[in-house]
Amino acid sequence: MKTKFLSIGACIALTFFAGCNSDENTNNTTPTAISNDEIITNSKIDASIEDVTNIAEYQFTAQQNINNKPDGTIKNFLPGCAAVTTVLTNNTWTSTVDFGTEGCTLENGNSVRGKMVISFSNDFSSSTQTISYTFEGFYHNGRKLQGSKSIVRTRKATNLQSEIHPVLTAAIDMTITFEDGKVYTRKGTLVKETIAGYDTWFNWEDNVTVVTGSGTTTFPNGATFSTEITTPLEFNATCKQPFALKGTLSITKNETIALVDYGNGDCNTLVNVTKDGVTVEIDLKK
Repeated sequence: MKTKFLSIGACIALTFFAGCNSDENTNNTTPTAISNDEIITNSKIDASIEDVTNIAEYQFTAQQNINNKPDGTIKNFLPGCAAVTTVLTNNTWTSTVDFGTEGCTLENGNSVRGKMVISFSNDFSSSTQTISYTFEGFYHNGRKLQGSKSIVRTRKATNLQSEIHPVLTAAIDMTITFEDGKVYTRKGTLVKETIAGYDTWFNWEDNVTVVTGSGTTTFPNGATFSTEITTPLEFNATCKQPFALKGTLSITKNETIALVDYGNGDCNTLVNVTKDGVTVEIDLKK
């Protein structure tokens, strides 16, 4: 069944990015410099937020259209190894998505395990809906996610799309523990708009979304990254990856700024990063 991607991150995905490395030794001359490895780390957090946002949105859309007849083949967003239990209590739907202890692989290649618990009202006629979710022993690519997130979902016209379409505003407050034990926190707000594919709920692969917003990531050493989407980030579900294909992101660490350009729409994980007037290409999948 089709999900209407909030497609965050976020990214929204807000989406957003530690340690000494060769990049720091060669390109950075002060401790305040932004390393490419830090940007990649921040993007991994963005990818986690993007995926869990989509999972939550998918459960809402699936329940909303459970009695509707599709106009084509239903394409499930969740892998077959995910077990979903949905119950209605006092006008609130609660969906528990169990990915097991061994893990499941999503369409974009990312691995998840543990549980997500997603809740929302059964009043689907309301112009505004709140989707909330929490985690129970949940891991994304080996990184443990803790905390909560709420998504306010409306349908309206905006500056980015004149037609009425789904608009989701996500408040993010998460702790992410990497496999090496290092702990990161992410706080922020993302607005995700589905600008294409929203009328075909049964086919999530035709969704195109754009994300705006900002956030702050705190690294284990206390350093903070402030990120702001300066040009809306565009995601295309057909690419089956949690990274934007277009748009720009500004990252600030102390007085240092890095600009991340996601490209011109090609389905890849490459970005151009500009620091101190020098632009280099890096792969976010590193």
